[in-house]
Amino acid sequence: MASKANKEKIGNLIAASKSLRVSLDKSKAIGLALEKAGPRFEEINQRLPFLQAAVRPIRADKDALVAVGGHINRAVGPAAAVLKVFDAVHGLENSLLSDPRNDLPGYLAVLKRLEEALRFLSDNCGLAIQWLDDIVEYMEDNAVADGGYLSNLKKSLKSLRECENAEGKVQLDGGLLEAALEKLENEFRRLLTEHSVPLSMSSSTGEQACIAPSPLPVTVIQKLQAILWRLIANDRLEKCISIYVEVRTLNVRASLKALNLDYLDISVSEFNDVQSIEGYIAQWGRHLEFAVKHLFEAEYKLCNDVFERIGVDVWMGCFAKIAAQAGILAFLQFGKTVTESKKDPIKLLKLLDIFASLNKLRLDFNRLFGGAACLEIQNLTRDLIKSVIEGAAEIFWELLVQVELQRQNPPPQDGSVPKLVSFITDYCNKLLGDDYKPILTQVLVIHRSWKHEKFQERLLINEVLNIMKAIELNLETWIKAYGDTTLSNLFAMNNHWHLFKQLRGTKLGDLLGDSWLREHEQYKDYYAAVFLRDSWGKLPSHLSREGLILFSGGRATARDLVKKRLKMFNESFDEMYKKQSNWVVSEKDLREKTCQLIVQAVVPVYRSYMQNYGPLVEQDSSSSKYAKYSVQTLEKMLMSLFLTKPGRFNSFKGRSPSGKFNNGVADHRRTASAVM
Repeated sequence: MASKANKEKIGNLIAASKSLRVSLDKSKAIGLALEKAGPRFEEINQRLPFLQAAVRPIRADKDALVAVGGHINRAVGPAAAVLKVFDAVHGLENSLLSDPRNDLPGYLAVLKRLEEALRFLSDNCGLAIQWLDDIVEYMEDNAVADGGYLSNLKKSLKSLRECENAEGKVQLDGGLLEAALEKLENEFRRLLTEHSVPLSMSSSTGEQACIAPSPLPVTVIQKLQAILWRLIANDRLEKCISIYVEVRTLNVRASLKALNLDYLDISVSEFNDVQSIEGYIAQWGRHLEFAVKHLFEAEYKLCNDVFERIGVDVWMGCFAKIAAQAGILAFLQFGKTVTESKKDPIKLLKLLDIFASLNKLRLDFNRLFGGAACLEIQNLTRDLIKSVIEGAAEIFWELLVQVELQRQNPPPQDGSVPKLVSFITDYCNKLLGDDYKPILTQVLVIHRSWKHEKFQERLLINEVLNIMKAIELNLETWIKAYGDTTLSNLFAMNNHWHLFKQLRGTKLGDLLGDSWLREHEQYKDYYAAVFLRDSWGKLPSHLSREGLILFSGGRATARDLVKKRLKMFNESFDEMYKKQSNWVVSEKDLREKTCQLIVQAVVPVYRSYMQNYGPLVEQDSSSSKYAKYSVQTLEKMLMSLFLTKPGRFNSFKGRSPSGKFNNGVADHRRTASAVM
């Protein structure tokens, strides 16, 4: 029994020993753990003051805190989303502040993302602020936090509301969108500027350069359109149009500048007469055609290409601004200035030139400038055409009156062809020519239609015939006006030959007919014969041989007769030569023929007389008084008659009772006018 009990005690002791050993091991482990946890507790102990300060404003019980949690959760979601998008916006900053030309499609895509983000912020910022406002209000009502804390929250929310109400997007993105749009505008300008090349034209030859299918490459147009849509989405259309008009206007001006268009700025007061601008009108027609058919046609097409999808009113308005600012108005104003210049018969031809140029471009004008946006151009064009037609018709119908008014003026003192005659014959020929007759007919048709009157082509023909009849009556009157019949005969010879020669084979000559022309040729022959008979034909009679045959009265008597007759011949010759040296035969062939006839009438008789009787006086000491001219000298003097004097040109001054038609018909040689 004892041994059994001892065994049990020993077993208990062993078990206790093991249990104690285990407890010691656990104690050691706990000690080690506590030793390691000491620093952590120290750290917690150090943070407790800060945690206490953070939660100090919250002085609510558990139930109040649970209730406010729901409000916080509802507001935190939108606020967090807004903050996330806001961070994304600033993440786009580097891309949008780069140069768009490097990757325009990529730049536009990033810009679109910015616009979407700003729309989200604009739509949700207000909601997030409102919910945060609700939380503050709840916390204030339920005394969840102290007053100072809530006051700070209210100030922060007030600042957010002010930012959201005042240009929210600009404020939220820090001006990033504005900067990006300005970069796009600059790229729009750069693309236009770098690809806008002036079109050239040779002003000296009038050759017109061919126009390309489009002034800008298709790829450039596509880029411009892509930029345009993004700018339009941000209300920048007017700025785009302003840039476009500025760049393209400068390009058109550069094209026109090479043409030397200074003459377009000439004012009415600077015109001396119509001929001072005569050379400019031909240039004006060529330059206007080049500008319309090439420059403005190109701008019209390009405006349509770039702005087509925006609307016809937009691109037509854009084109109208370019056309007006680039120079079309200056072209039209020049034409108007010509119509306002002094009324002059030759001005009719210039007005017809202007009408022809405008009529040639009529379809182009209607197509390019027919829209409502081009109202100013339309009004100025209509005004110009009206002034041209009225001015041309008025001058044409007054021309007969002007010719009749010249009848009362004296004829030329030198017997030449009056400028009135040469001008009117040439003038009427031009009016009947292929260049002017169709234009003048069209002008007169339009003018009469305005007065509800019909026009027949015969009216134009009859008016020209009436003008020529008036010219003939003027000549008849002037022939009778000379006090010197010899000069009258020379004048008649001059003018009848001029009418025959200048009108033969012309439109006007064909209209007047062969019999009319032959009649004037015959009149020329008649007056030439009478002129020669009554003037130079009388000279040989002074060299009579009567009393000199065989020296019947003796040598001394013969010498005296020769001296007397030579003296009479010389005196008559000198008088006639002096007088007729101031006369003029206008046509070269008639002058040469007339001089030859005079030489034939005088020189052979003089030569024979001097050969036979010259020796009788040549031995005399005073021989030079009688043998005054050698045969060669005499012939040379006669062949020099009737030359046109340098600087002497005829003109006529037009006068009318109204006083409106009071300037002269200018000389074709562009000299100063002189009295006939």
